[in-house]
Amino acid sequence: MFTFPSKPWAVLCLALGVSASAEAAELTFDKQQIRTHIATLASDEYGGRGPLTRGETLSIDYIAQEFAKLGLKPGNGDSYLQPVPLAQVTADQGVTLKLGQLELTNGSEFTARTQRITPRIEVKDSPMVFVGYGINAPEYGWNDYAGLDVRGKTVVMLVNDPGFATQDPTLFKGNAMTYYGRWTYKYEEAARQGAAAALIIHQTDAAGYAWGVVQNSNTGSKYTLVDASNNASELPVMGWLHQDAAHKLFKQSRLDLAALSQAAAQPGFKPVTLTGTASIRFDNTARMAESHNVLGLLPGSEMPEEVVMIHAHWDHLGTNKSDGHIYNGAIDNATGVAGVIELARVLSEQHRQAPFKRSILFSSFTAEETGLIGASHFATHPTVPAGQIVAFLNIDGMNVDNALDYILRYGDGVSELEGYLERAARSQGRTVRPDPRPQAGLLYRSDHFALAKVGVPGLLFMSLGDNDPDYIPHRYHKPADDYHPDWSLEGMAQDLSLMAIIAAQLANNGDWPKWLEASEFRKRRALDGRQ
Repeated sequence: MFTFPSKPWAVLCLALGVSASAEAAELTFDKQQIRTHIATLASDEYGGRGPLTRGETLSIDYIAQEFAKLGLKPGNGDSYLQPVPLAQVTADQGVTLKLGQLELTNGSEFTARTQRITPRIEVKDSPMVFVGYGINAPEYGWNDYAGLDVRGKTVVMLVNDPGFATQDPTLFKGNAMTYYGRWTYKYEEAARQGAAAALIIHQTDAAGYAWGVVQNSNTGSKYTLVDASNNASELPVMGWLHQDAAHKLFKQSRLDLAALSQAAAQPGFKPVTLTGTASIRFDNTARMAESHNVLGLLPGSEMPEEVVMIHAHWDHLGTNKSDGHIYNGAIDNATGVAGVIELARVLSEQHRQAPFKRSILFSSFTAEETGLIGASHFATHPTVPAGQIVAFLNIDGMNVDNALDYILRYGDGVSELEGYLERAARSQGRTVRPDPRPQAGLLYRSDHFALAKVGVPGLLFMSLGDNDPDYIPHRYHKPADDYHPDWSLEGMAQDLSLMAIIAAQLANNGDWPKWLEASEFRKRRALDGRQ
């Protein structure tokens, strides 16, 4: 196991790679203050930190006040807040989905929602077609929509991608999910194809989470950015099917879902028409409002226009209005926000003794849980041009228990930041282990991905149950994700130390970490002259 120095919450300045003038100084993480941050943000008073709720006001005020107390400059002009215009869309939860002769129950058998800003959504007598994985990926030579017209139809598809299904390392990325396996992509592609509705068949192993996560994440209010057309180009109905309901649907068509799933994972699969039509109608209540990202800046001494970002999203799932359950999100992601605030304190302290050459921007975005909305808004309306952002270090859940002799790497051969992670871990006497759940696609499920889309490389720091195998099945995105005063927080200290090492190096060395794999991310970075 990792052994701490004599002061377990200490980070030595030499480890941070700062100038010799600061050799004698020692920075320490404040364990009690971190506890206070987590306990406050994850308290019932904050109501689960839902965007556009009192919990948002409390959360963003708390973070902004902490940034101000630490002496950080406002990160958006003269404000610590960046407005994010969005809509809170609440769909009627008494809706029934009809698939041929089947009438499915909302929540237990399916979920459905929309991002269109309209009082009513109706899909009536829409022909159904099984489109395998619903993927159009030219670089992999794969197109489930080839020669198919799905305009006005309901497309039914599998979660994840063919690589996971076959475990063939030469197909997509084998066991590791690609972006084409993410539900966000599948809905986007279905919309581009003109579908009326898309229903993704849930499978726990392929999705990386149980049905309860789908149900809790999709049956309450959701949030979306809004364009000039009130999101008219978005898919009308974004749905999920419980696997049992999907088996009933295919049985109704005298088809074997298991056999078709195997066939869908092979090149050359042809879509299959399902018996009957799909119909669904539900009313929407849309509330237009502003949410907020929080930004605090530590200006660099020599290259202030070049920025290293340290980040954690502040939102969680809020309070369920139907049963009153509060989703406090203590680990996901009150720990991350507490970590950002503490890193801001430690690095600001260091900066006063030996100023960093580049700026460090500490951020906490809104509405990550509903589709990386705050991050997407920042990516398209940045307070710092994307071409000037060196790297994006993103915390999304921290290890609240004992220290570990390893740290997880999400993605493999993606960017040169992986080398920074390797070296920092080695300096702590730790090893780097690959993501144990690559099929879950965590590389595409947190705020760093929105920045990757505009070319900014990032690292994801996520610890969801490394010391607690009970977390994912019983606490993740559930009311049980609460703060516990008996947490040792030694793992947080260890990981915050590692992040401080990486951040300080990047803030001083003038490096521009490059993308390693050919991708749209790499192409975008090349446009900024950094690749």
